Amino acid sequence: MREAGMAGAGRGPRERMVFSAAQLIRREGVGATGLREVAAHARAPRGSLQHYFPDGKEQLVNEAVGWAGRYAGNRVARFLAALPEPTPSGLFAEMVRQWTDEYETEGFDGGCPVAAATVDRARTADSTRQAAEAAFARWTGAVAGALTDMGVPEERSRPLATLMISSLEGAILIARAERSVRALTTAARELGPLLDAAVTRPATDGGPGGTAGNRHRID
Repeated sequence: MREAGMAGAGRGPRERMVFSAAQLIRREGVGATGLREVAAHARAPRGSLQHYFPDGKEQLVNEAVGWAGRYAGNRVARFLAALPEPTPSGLFAEMVRQWTDEYETEGFDGGCPVAAATVDRARTADSTRQAAEAAFARWTGAVAGALTDMGVPEERSRPLATLMISSLEGAILIARAERSVRALTTAARELGPLLDAAVTRPATDGGPGGTAGNRHRID
């Protein structure tokens, strides 16, 4: 979910503000992300915030969380396309590598905006909790679909997708605390064999050019 290459031309002011909110939330949390900061980051007039988000900051936060869920779900197809032979362990390694690459090149300031919004607002803003729930569901569904296409039984695909995402989120938190990618690389190494052992049948045509590759559009 890095900023590099993602805030470029082609985004309208509304899209830029949603994207900027997600980037600020992942670094600063919801409480420290103000509308003034979002407008400045997005290079948008402050007055446009009220125009695009009449319900205020909560609406903007919820849409940023939704954007993050779509981004994470859509990345699954891109991760699969990067693998010469898609496997569950390979998919999880790519999910982890997105974060190890960021932390090794840009530092440990950023985390998952969905997780940040959940921690900050799940108790006090039910609409944000619901947005986070939907974001995680979208991401989980994308991973589960990919696992099924790689030969994991459907009844195990969603539980394993939940395990992959929860392990990744926990490792991200530990990595930021330790200022080290140790937890992330450990998760990939230890979870990989378990994931591959869940494959019980040949993969379908759901590789990068098949079902899994086309199920989720990459924005």
